[in-house]
Amino acid sequence: MIDEKYKRIADYTKNGIEAIRRTGLSLLECRDNYIKLLMPLEGNVNHIGMMYAGSLFTIGEVSGGAIFGVTFDYLKYIPIVKEVAIRFRKPALSDVTLEVELTPERARELQDITEQKGKADFTMDLEIKDSSGETVALVHGIWQVRKIPEGMPNPLA
Repeated sequence: MIDEKYKRIADYTKNGIEAIRRTGLSLLECRDNYIKLLMPLEGNVNHIGMMYAGSLFTIGEVSGGAIFGVTFDYLKYIPIVKEVAIRFRKPALSDVTLEVELTPERARELQDITEQKGKADFTMDLEIKDSSGETVALVHGIWQVRKIPEGMPNPLA
């Protein structure tokens, strides 16, 4: 379920960037400090019948921006990805999902740092799971919350 107040974030996550839109990625759940993303197998199959590695990377990378959108004021701050690494554990032969949650305490800490320093890094270690709940890939990433610079366009404003 997607909370009404996050429908704009959900739509932008799915459709705001053309390369992501083409994958068919969607948000299954979207609420305060929590998201659940889905990458469909259909349209993301490689040359040997499993999910394309780039599609698995995409769901991992986009998760930082999606969790940002349900955690921070997107009219005041922007997300930046600094680093993402993925470790493939087994072939993904079905749709995959990825759940991400930031605690309210961690969100407040990051916001306080951003207010003081203009930016704050956050690290996440995540699991991409197939339809049976098996982990198919591990994602380690570093994202950053930044104050929106004066004059920078904001597609969500």
